[in-house]
Amino acid sequence: MSHVFPRHCHAQPPMAVAGDGCFLIDQSGKRYFDGSGGAAVSCIGHSNERVKQAIKDQVDQLAFAHTGFFTSDPAEQLADLLVANAPEGIERVYFVSGGSEATEAAIKLARQYFTERGEPQRRHLIARRQSYHGNTLGALAAGGNEWRRQQFSPLLIDVSHVDPCYEYAERQEGESLYDYGQRAAQALEDEILRLGPDTVMAFMAEPVVGATLGAVPPVEGYFTRIREICGKYGVLLILDEVMCGMGRTGHLFACNADNVRPDILCIAKGLGAGYQPIGAMLCSGEIYQTISEGTGFFQHGHTYIGHPVAAAAGLAVVSEMLDNDLIAQVQARGAYLHQQLLSRFGQHPNVGDIRGRGLFQGLEFVADRDTKTPFDPAKAVAKRFKKVAFEEGLICYPMPGTRDGKVGDHVLLAPPFIASEAELDGVVEILSRTLDRVLAE
Repeated sequence: MSHVFPRHCHAQPPMAVAGDGCFLIDQSGKRYFDGSGGAAVSCIGHSNERVKQAIKDQVDQLAFAHTGFFTSDPAEQLADLLVANAPEGIERVYFVSGGSEATEAAIKLARQYFTERGEPQRRHLIARRQSYHGNTLGALAAGGNEWRRQQFSPLLIDVSHVDPCYEYAERQEGESLYDYGQRAAQALEDEILRLGPDTVMAFMAEPVVGATLGAVPPVEGYFTRIREICGKYGVLLILDEVMCGMGRTGHLFACNADNVRPDILCIAKGLGAGYQPIGAMLCSGEIYQTISEGTGFFQHGHTYIGHPVAAAAGLAVVSEMLDNDLIAQVQARGAYLHQQLLSRFGQHPNVGDIRGRGLFQGLEFVADRDTKTPFDPAKAVAKRFKKVAFEEGLICYPMPGTRDGKVGDHVLLAPPFIASEAELDGVVEILSRTLDRVLAE
């Protein structure tokens, strides 16, 4: 009998025993193509020699030094590398152990920034419906996933949620893409005015929405308008790139695709590529300077922030991406995968939308393609899709509640950057067989 507290008490997952490039291997020897990188984590595959050696070397030299007393060379080097490639104005890096910690830190930094500026009345955070920002209480409050929030709602801080930029389901008939994006962005200004402009501290959004919507990118002009609104009212723009960043969408930082400059930026998942738990909150020089010239102390912290072994792994991962031009490969392989998905499912009566950027692609399943009507939640399409795909040897990321947290189903794909075209062809084949089986059931 296992004493591990699993994610689901009524499921017995196989034992993973090895990783080989794009594949994971269980105790029986069965190989599974990691078509979602776990949860968009394993971006450079499961057996990268450079990263493994960096971890071993760092453990031999220094395993741990608490940041209350020391900094470390790998943390300093990784921060330098990230800032050198970050959007304009980003100058400081605060290391954490994962995405939820990064978004929690961002919320707290936004609040402390305004208290140290003498604006303690700025307390409101605005985010979007159908977003996901993590599972700790602050991050969960920021997220707009009703299913995840529901039972914990009495514990959550009050966060406003405005419209997402979800063109497939929310653009009106006859409305241009640009006009739709401006209308979606206007929801932010409307909410700022409703709350009172001098009471809002930040707006948080994913540049490409991940788990909750299934790789939904913004329409052109949306984030340009969002940036304008934030600037107009002195509201900080926090971009959550935990899932879509670190090369996943074809740019090291996902926001570069939309030429938007955040004040605070959150990364994780692909930063450590699964080799170590690590994330980071990056902030502008202006925010850092406000703290530095004020109390000089960010009132936040965790035991393992800036962990030397995790930082060494992150440094090796990002260096591997940059030195081997894997970001360009993501663009090329992403375009190939998207085209193969269109070719196979573009006219499928139960695939309503095919979307994404880079190697971050999603399919939204519908009962009726013409009316965009979702499946009845009782059919549990996403749950069944995950189970059948796994039986077929594919790890993917289906989710229910795509439309409003209750109805709608999609599958998210986030394969390793090193995947070959032949391997991606195999993914499409398994997706097709899986969908046939699920629909037949």
